[in-house]
Amino acid sequence: MRPGGSPPSLGAPRVHLRSTSSTNDRARELALEGAPHGTLVTASAQTAGRGRGGRSWSAPPERSLLASLVLRSPPRLLPLIAPLAVADVAGSDARIKWPNDVVVADGEELRKLAGILIEGRPQEGWAVLGIGLNVAVELGDLPVELRSTAATLGLPESEIEPLLARLLGALSARLGEPAEATLAAWRARDALDGRRVSWAGGSGLAQGIDGDGRLVVAREDGGRAALGAGEVTLVRAVAG
Repeated sequence: MRPGGSPPSLGAPRVHLRSTSSTNDRARELALEGAPHGTLVTASAQTAGRGRGGRSWSAPPERSLLASLVLRSPPRLLPLIAPLAVADVAGSDARIKWPNDVVVADGEELRKLAGILIEGRPQEGWAVLGIGLNVAVELGDLPVELRSTAATLGLPESEIEPLLARLLGALSARLGEPAEATLAAWRARDALDGRRVSWAGGSGLAQGIDGDGRLVVAREDGGRAALGAGEVTLVRAVAG
């Protein structure tokens, strides 16, 4: 932190690319070369964008906010802080599907508005935070298999840069707040609370997160589980 307690600024230096394989790839290269905290990589298009678990991230050119930040000495709760900052600028309807997808509810369905990918070398004290946010995406321009599960802010392309500035401000503020405030704000945006989920080890009812950001689940066998950031699937209700 700077004197007086304000967090270091984010977004400078900045590298903007017309097209790249992935902003995270370029940010990782810069981090390994010693780029300072707050270095920002943005792109108008990605040819190999990716999310958690090796999934691809599809974004029509010049329609999405595609950004990656180099963060030195990242905080323990960065996986909670990042989606919370995105939700801050996405609006009051934005929720967080554990661990870090930003979604909006459409009835019982959760449609994905933004994805987050954190990579890095904890032993070396740095991380790369990648964010993909559907700002001006037309759902009809996405691959057919994504149209029923995606969401968009529906804003004009001209709003991508102003939204990026607001996001950097929100992220900077969230990075500087106490862990208790982060946990409370995240819980207020929790999209899975009270919903039935399943994972490789069983199924049960999601009951929020603990102090380490793990998903707490009331198991069907009466026990409780605290899950790390593995694969958790929302169990959809079946009409009777």
